[in-house]
Amino acid sequence: MKIGCIQLDVAFSDPERNFSQVEKWVRAAAAKGVELVVLPETWNTGFDLPRLEELADQDGTQTKDLLSKLSKELNIHIVGGSVATKKNEQFYNTMYVYTNQGELVSEYDKAHLFQLMDEHLYLQAGDTMNRFSLDDIEAGGVICYDIRFPEWLRAHALAGAKVLFVPAQWPKQRVDHWKVLLQARAIENQCFVIAVNRRGNDPNNEFNGHSMIIEPWGNVLWTGEEDEELAVIDVDFSIVDEIRERIPVYEDRRPELYKGLAPLR
Repeated sequence: MKIGCIQLDVAFSDPERNFSQVEKWVRAAAAKGVELVVLPETWNTGFDLPRLEELADQDGTQTKDLLSKLSKELNIHIVGGSVATKKNEQFYNTMYVYTNQGELVSEYDKAHLFQLMDEHLYLQAGDTMNRFSLDDIEAGGVICYDIRFPEWLRAHALAGAKVLFVPAQWPKQRVDHWKVLLQARAIENQCFVIAVNRRGNDPNNEFNGHSMIIEPWGNVLWTGEEDEELAVIDVDFSIVDEIRERIPVYEDRRPELYKGLAPLR
C-alpha cells in the first residue's frame, strides 16, 4: 500500500489556515497515487489549550466534513491525525479515521494526557481503544504521549492490529526518546508503526519532524527530515504474519502470570 505521511507545519491558533493546508496536502498526496494518508496531532489548533473555547472544533463537525469529503472524492483512506474538539461541553484530543468511501470507521480520544504540556488541565482523557480496518488491514491508532505506555499499544496488537498509527506533536528536545520508543513498540508488538510528527514552532515549543515508518523487525523504512513535507512510501503489510510466525511472541505469552502482578503505585 502506498502511504503518504504529511509532516505539517501547524499554524498556531489558526484553524482556518490549518484546514486549508490539510486539504491542499491531502489533494497533493492523492495526486501522487497515495492510498492512505496520515496527519499529525492537533493539526487544527496546535497546543493553544487556554483558547480551546474559541478554537476547538465543536463535535468535530468541521474536521469530519472535510475528511469525509476528501476521502470519498479522492478515493483515499485518511488517518486524520488528531484535532482539538469540544464535545458535551468538554475538550478532547480526537482522532478521526475515514475509509476511501468517506466512511468514518474510528473516533478516538487521547487516553494519556501529557502533564508537561498541561493537557490534563484542559482536556478530558479518552477511555476506549482505537481499532479499525482499512482495506482489510487490521489497524490501531494512538496519539503521541500514548507511546510511553507499552501496555496500551500491546492491547491494540492483542486485539488484532498489525499496524499502529501514531500522530504526534513531539518536541525537539526529546526526539531521541521518540525514535527509540517507536522502534521498541514495533519490535515488541511485531507490527508496523507509522508515526507522523509535526514540524515548526509555537510560543513554548519547537518541533522538528522526524516522522517514521518502522517495520515489525524494528527496521526504519523512512525517517522525515526537519522540514514540512509529504513523504510517499510503499509498505507491504503482508510480512507481519511471517514475522510473528518466525518468533512466536504471542504464542509464548503467559497472561496468567501478568494478571497477578501487583500494580505500581
